[in-house]
Amino acid sequence: MGSPGRQRVEPVPTTEADWVGVARALGRGGNMLRRTMYHTGFPRRDLSVISDGVIVQPGLALGTHVSFVRYADGSAMAMGDVVVTEGEMQRVIDAWQGHGIALTALHKHLLAQHPDIWWAHLHGHGRDAEALARGLRAGFDRTGTPPPAPPGLSFPIDLDTAGIEAALGTRGTVEDGLFTCLFVRRETVTSGSLVLPTGVGSTCAFLFQPVGGGRAALAGDFAMTADEVQSVLKVLRRGGIRLVELHNHHLDESPRLFFAHFWAVEDAVVLARTLRRAVDAANVEVPQGTVPAG
Repeated sequence: MGSPGRQRVEPVPTTEADWVGVARALGRGGNMLRRTMYHTGFPRRDLSVISDGVIVQPGLALGTHVSFVRYADGSAMAMGDVVVTEGEMQRVIDAWQGHGIALTALHKHLLAQHPDIWWAHLHGHGRDAEALARGLRAGFDRTGTPPPAPPGLSFPIDLDTAGIEAALGTRGTVEDGLFTCLFVRRETVTSGSLVLPTGVGSTCAFLFQPVGGGRAALAGDFAMTADEVQSVLKVLRRGGIRLVELHNHHLDESPRLFFAHFWAVEDAVVLARTLRRAVDAANVEVPQGTVPAG
């Protein structure tokens, strides 16, 4: 699907070497996903956030992510999901707008969190990927986002990860003390004339943070088309999962996508069974690789 009368522009494969200038402009390196997307994370380790009595780990709901893609017409696209405090929000948005970076959504991922934090979705497109990166950096420099930390060690976590995987029918990953499972939309999604690589801006991400006794704090993102929204939300609520937001992340994507953010603290395998029923109500599949949350 795409916009009528527009010729679709396909992404092209790249390597990390193609993004050295972008990494320099952003002030940290990233990694390649599926040969077309260059991804960089900016976890907000500077924030101490509590939601529903749970101390939220950065990877659960405090992770800024930006991704770059090059296209066959020589242009580049940047998309991001950025964590900002309420005090940072307006000046950060002003900085991005001053550099031609569009704000496409502004919302929350958590219920009753302290302090108040928001998530801004960004979109930039142009011939100069490094200029887009400098524009993003201008906004980041108006936040308390800390410098990159050295890679940490991965340890087993206090969750029945095999049970979660069996319930969801997919394998997950352990990173930074969290267990994450991902699904992506089956459709080809476009933003204007640009074809988005698989999983970019169309991911269902389920993140489990252990809280003891096999229980987890669950947060995440569920990407749906309009005709799937009510079915998915009903499944989540019937399983005791609390709804946080229902909104769009994009301005001109096709097909039109809606995103639900959700929250629960419960036995992790029980939560995974509910999530699987929700997955069955949507046109998603297990991805070949991993993408960030957003």
